[in-house]
Amino acid sequence: MTASNLRVFEMHAGTPSTSAAAATAIENRVVRVSPLKPNSRTARAATAVARGIVNAIPALIVVVLLLLVWEMASSGPKASLPSPSKIWLEARDLITQPFFVYGPQDIGLGWRILTSLQRVAIGFALAAMVGIMLGALVGQSQWAMRGLDPLFQVLRTVPPLAWLPISLAAFRDSVPSAIFVIFITSIWPIIINTAVGIRNIPQDYRNVAAVLQLNSYEFFRRIMVPAAAPYIFTGLRIGVGLSWLAIVAAEMLTGGVGIGFFIWDAWNSSKLPDIVVALVYIGLVGFCLDRAIAALGGLATRGTAAA
Repeated sequence: MTASNLRVFEMHAGTPSTSAAAATAIENRVVRVSPLKPNSRTARAATAVARGIVNAIPALIVVVLLLLVWEMASSGPKASLPSPSKIWLEARDLITQPFFVYGPQDIGLGWRILTSLQRVAIGFALAAMVGIMLGALVGQSQWAMRGLDPLFQVLRTVPPLAWLPISLAAFRDSVPSAIFVIFITSIWPIIINTAVGIRNIPQDYRNVAAVLQLNSYEFFRRIMVPAAAPYIFTGLRIGVGLSWLAIVAAEMLTGGVGIGFFIWDAWNSSKLPDIVVALVYIGLVGFCLDRAIAALGGLATRGTAAA
């Protein structure tokens, strides 16, 4: 009870008829000045929004400065690249209407992005499943590491587009060929990071598994995957970035309606503003993919980072 509330109580405590009124007045004053609970959902949401705005301000300032420098550098008559204002004038439809459909090949960038993302989802999902299994095998077995690790180290250095002729010869279709290029490009960081995570499992965890007499499947599900999860998600983040790079490069050569073929077709048509807009779309989608895997990893590992 505050000092002011105590004085109000003492003033009214002399007569019984006024004691109830004094208590009510004190209660009302206390209720009126009670602060908002710090753990309420509203407070947490407001704090998160404010933090996001503060974190976004430096990036927005940098973007604005870059656009200004770009505009000044590309405004001259001898400039070879279009300025931001020219890009807006010539490619406004691509920016403001990403989901238009005027014909089989005349569609918005939103539909092209979704087509490419569908291929990335299939190839990356296959790479994640196979990569985690192989990484667990290499990390757990010394013989598997000696036999497979040199092969992995050689194959992972092959550029993504070098696999495209092999995949076209094997599958004789552009769609499975592009999916294979995504798979073979993104699987290596998943294998390597998973193997490192398995090898770094504390010996105490293995001792507990031995005491509990866990079989191989139970040890994999209850010990290996949770303990190596930070390393696994690090590999997945690298892999999804490589997947997005690979599909754009593969679609430039295989054709179709993906974002990669759109860039190649725009180059053949000398539409540099369209190419710049497509590059912005590609960068934003790649950023969203990376943040999505990072958020999923944060939930799965409860914020634990790989050492």
